[in-house]
Amino acid sequence: MSKQSIFGRVAQLARANINALLDSAEDPQKMLDQMVRDYTSNIAEAEQAIAQTIGSLRMIEADYDEDVKAAGEWGAKAMAASQRADQLRTSGQRAEADKFDELAKVALGRQLASEQEAKAAEPGIVSQREVVDKLKTGLRQMKDKLGELKGKRDQLIARARTAQAQSQVQDAIKSIDIMDPTSEVSRFEEKIRREEAKVIGQQELAASSLDAQFESLEDAGERAEIEARLAELKAGRQATMPQIPASSPN
Repeated sequence: MSKQSIFGRVAQLARANINALLDSAEDPQKMLDQMVRDYTSNIAEAEQAIAQTIGSLRMIEADYDEDVKAAGEWGAKAMAASQRADQLRTSGQRAEADKFDELAKVALGRQLASEQEAKAAEPGIVSQREVVDKLKTGLRQMKDKLGELKGKRDQLIARARTAQAQSQVQDAIKSIDIMDPTSEVSRFEEKIRREEAKVIGQQELAASSLDAQFESLEDAGERAEIEARLAELKAGRQATMPQIPASSPN
């Protein structure tokens, strides 16, 4: 994956409006979970890409430093060869002096080549440093977004659980509302009241039946008394009535 694509995705995710995404989601919790996974994966990829980019930058910087160092060393060698040539020429050793001048020229050529290589690397180093800085900034933003996502996910889960618990409590309250004439408790209470009324009716019926039985006993006693008196009356009448003598036979 190229640095450009990684940087583009880092920038896109860093600019993402989480609230807007959640508002358009059918299931915000699932979307947040998926976004957390995506962000975590993208952060890992971005970290690898940034590490590779930094590694490449450090290598370019090391080569640049070597070119700058080499240019300095070749410049010192050219100076030394030129000074030796001047000394030899002063002493009349022209041929030897020319040789050292040639060496100075070779050293100056190497110095120039090193300087050119260093100069050619400078724009790339500057650009690479900018890319690394932007990637680091984007990575920090992604990590901040990841923390925000996790926080929103935890808040959403907590709110969902609270809402569910409140709904269950409301359902439970409705199911035991004794003032609700359609509730099971109300119907059960009505059934008990009917049973109580039935018992009261049975008690009243039993009481009236008992009274009737006592009245029947009293009537039976009166009838017995009347029968007894009637018997006595008849017996007494029979006792006072004259006896009719039996006729004698002829």
